[in-house]
Amino acid sequence: MKKNNFSGLKVSVVLCLVSVLVACHTNTRMQDNDKQVQSAHNNLNSTLWLQNSAEFKASALQTYNTAKNHLAASLADTGVSAALEQTSGFAGLPPAIILDVDETVLDNSPYQAQLIKNGKPFELQTWDSWVALRSAKAIPGAVELINEALRKGIRVIFLTNRECMQRTAAGGACPQKMDTLVNLRSVGINNVNIDDLMLKNEHVSWTSEKQSRRMTVAQKYRILMLFGDDLGDFLPHVKKDINHQQRAELVDKHKQRWGQTWYVFGNPTYGSWQRVLMGELKDHLDGYE
Repeated sequence: MKKNNFSGLKVSVVLCLVSVLVACHTNTRMQDNDKQVQSAHNNLNSTLWLQNSAEFKASALQTYNTAKNHLAASLADTGVSAALEQTSGFAGLPPAIILDVDETVLDNSPYQAQLIKNGKPFELQTWDSWVALRSAKAIPGAVELINEALRKGIRVIFLTNRECMQRTAAGGACPQKMDTLVNLRSVGINNVNIDDLMLKNEHVSWTSEKQSRRMTVAQKYRILMLFGDDLGDFLPHVKKDINHQQRAELVDKHKQRWGQTWYVFGNPTYGSWQRVLMGELKDHLDGYE
């Protein structure tokens, strides 16, 4: 009788432990979902600024106009490359510029706005549905800069972390590539070719870290300029494993490149700038007493 009571006690303890673990796991998932939804709401002011402020438009035009004014000089100075991956033997190569796509050439703020309206977090499936619509508008100044570069005989190459993935069993391996091409052409970049697009996971080595893709371009072209909204569009290994202070130090280290061969766009809605902030975000605020 005692043995049976003990066995029953063990079963009860195990069931209690399982219940606690399931409850903890459920609570953790709920907390993670809450954080993601809260993040979507936190993007309200950021997305309003991107969609409504004259200041954002002016900032983008300022960046692209500055780059356009530097094109001729960059083309003539064959001893300079914008890519850290390109250190020698590039003077005789044909010229190219490299641009990120999202929030650099194409404006995806309608997707961010819809997440906020629906109270939903970012999800790969809804993002891919947005990409498939092919309806993003151009960032102000992008089309003019790109078309001017093409008129000068400069190859324009797009490195994007839009991810190659099959949508249906009968579909191709990377429908996102054609979606992006059609979208770029729809905003007025008529001479862009599908070979000028390099997507994440299109090849095994093409991860979200863009260094391998820059190195691929550097084998064929002298890279005159880099454009992007994330530090990873310019520098390798800055999306993780280093903190925001170290990233700021890298910006200072390369301060002569900004506005000369590197052109960055403000993106307050998402990016590696936020992912490197550990712990409570408010703890990173620098106030006063």
